[in-house]
Amino acid sequence: MAVNGSFASPAANADYRFALDNGAGGFLGQIYAGLNGYSIIITTLLLLVAYDQFTYLWNKGGIVGPAWKMPFIGPFLSSVNPKMDEYIAKWASGDLSCVSVFHKFVVMASSRDMARKVFNSPAFVKPCVVDVAQKLLRPTNWVFLDGRAHVDYRKGLNGLFTRQALETYLPGQEAVYEKYFARFVDISQVENNGKPVPFMPVFRELMCSVSCRTFVGHYMSDAAVKKIADDYYKITAALELVNFPFIIPYTRTWYGKKASDMVLNEFSICAAKSKARMKAGGDVTCIMDGWVKSMLESEKYREKVAKGEKVDDSEKPATLLRIFSDFEISMTVFTFLFASQDATSSACTWLFQLMADRPEILDRVREENLAVRNGDKHQEFSMNILENMPYTRAVVKETLRYRPPVIMVPYVAKKNFPITESYTAPKGSMVIPTVWPALHDPEVYPKPDLFDPERWITGDAEKAVKNWLVFGTGPHYCLGQTYAQNNLIAMIGKASMHLDWKHHITPLSEEIKVFATLFPMDDCPLVFSKRD
Repeated sequence: MAVNGSFASPAANADYRFALDNGAGGFLGQIYAGLNGYSIIITTLLLLVAYDQFTYLWNKGGIVGPAWKMPFIGPFLSSVNPKMDEYIAKWASGDLSCVSVFHKFVVMASSRDMARKVFNSPAFVKPCVVDVAQKLLRPTNWVFLDGRAHVDYRKGLNGLFTRQALETYLPGQEAVYEKYFARFVDISQVENNGKPVPFMPVFRELMCSVSCRTFVGHYMSDAAVKKIADDYYKITAALELVNFPFIIPYTRTWYGKKASDMVLNEFSICAAKSKARMKAGGDVTCIMDGWVKSMLESEKYREKVAKGEKVDDSEKPATLLRIFSDFEISMTVFTFLFASQDATSSACTWLFQLMADRPEILDRVREENLAVRNGDKHQEFSMNILENMPYTRAVVKETLRYRPPVIMVPYVAKKNFPITESYTAPKGSMVIPTVWPALHDPEVYPKPDLFDPERWITGDAEKAVKNWLVFGTGPHYCLGQTYAQNNLIAMIGKASMHLDWKHHITPLSEEIKVFATLFPMDDCPLVFSKRD
């Protein structure tokens, strides 16, 4: 049989190209040929948006929250300038609610019981503040430590806030108040000819100065205190709840980091000076001195024991401490400033405004302060005086309830946290108990939006210990809560005897500005004069 030598493979025949191109290889080839940079970017972006949305909805579960998340950023733009009424609405939406900002899923615990559960669950959560906080306060700061490492610090700090210790700090605090009260009068009468000016920035400087003198005494110069007071605003801005999670040059977090570095350096210098002075047998005049002295006493006791010397039990310190480095001391004192600066500045501002707007309350505070001093307004502070002014204390406590200086306390979930039987906050999420609803519960504090100090004297407010969350509760409660209240009692009491002041009421005076804490929207315009 003859063979057709002209036969060729179909694959070599151009007439069959269409059929081959429409096969499997041709289909993939068409896809590949159609891909370009833009389509890859768009496809990747859509996949990331879908993943971001799915993750949010999965974490949200059945609790209250937006039905969907603005891709990636969430409510970041609206949170840059937070509104108090929006916060209140969020808290009222449910015992638990949520949002997601950037990569962070946030659960808000709004009811009293939910807030207390978070505060009292150290096995599941730890304080976190915000993402950049560890960069500013440093990762090894005691507030970020857990378990034994945290206790190692705390056992030495508790003794710095006893009644006896607090009395030691009073002379330094009173000296600062005398200086700044004279400054208030100069600002009003000399610099502004009796015209009202916003005093909130001045109150921030005052409270920073009081804190620094209480914490580090006179190891720090007046110029350094003024520098910290001026720059601390940058730290506050960097640590707002909603912010960029990383440090970018010339942003708020960048300026805040520079300011925190300066503060830590100043406190480290103070720690070295305190150690030298305490070793030389100096008297304790500030919190840093008290802590350093306890360290040195513990070291001396251990050295005697190590040498085999017989040591009487009376010589053994109540708490044995290790020697903390200058920088460890600095980081710890920085947390005291962090905890007190914005909170006391807020309370101070509201106190002066509330007293000016309610002269009958101010008159009672003045009368009580004069009476406890037997009419001598120049008598110096003492714990006996501060502890025997029930009405002034009621005014301070009502201010802290009415306008709580700390409205939210961020924690991070160390592991999946079953907050309720039906909802578990995922590991890594931010869990934030808020104190406002507990402090404005009408069943506990009748007419909660009314400023009424009398509720702490003739009412049942003192019995509502579970609602009194101003200073938190649980293992991370505020160590300085007695100090903070006594400080405010001393301040407003002394001011009532030595100063007169008037508040220039504006439409924004009762509006609340949220800047880490709460301030009057108009920054409290006042006029001070010296009281005869």
